[in-house]
Amino acid sequence: MVKHQNIVLENKGVILFDGVCNLCNTSVQFIIKRDKSDYFRFAALQSDTGKVITSQYGISANGSSVILIENEKMYSESTAALRIAKKLRGLWPLIYLFIIIPPPIRNWFYRIVAQSRYKWFGRREECMIPSPELLQKFV
Repeated sequence: MVKHQNIVLENKGVILFDGVCNLCNTSVQFIIKRDKSDYFRFAALQSDTGKVITSQYGISANGSSVILIENEKMYSESTAALRIAKKLRGLWPLIYLFIIIPPPIRNWFYRIVAQSRYKWFGRREECMIPSPELLQKFV
């Protein structure tokens, strides 16, 4: 359960992402389209909600990692990405099989992409503003 001000999110996973990263914003749109059970909620790391949640969990919010909060536990880097894929519609849950690879190896690959994401995919000057129909998915 994630608590923020008057928001209590039971039975939901909260994804914290770099709101100015084009790759991250595209990934959020990808997840929303494949979220089979309306499980995920989102917050940019740079948002007030993102800052409160990172503070609540003692997370260094440097924006270099996707963070997943599930059942009051925090997951980051490749573990977060794999746990997210596990909940998506289609064949994406098969990617979760990579969880058997030791985290240092998985995270090494994850960090290569994370460190180059602005150069490869670009960045925005400000965080994405969700459309009215997607607003309920953001905390």
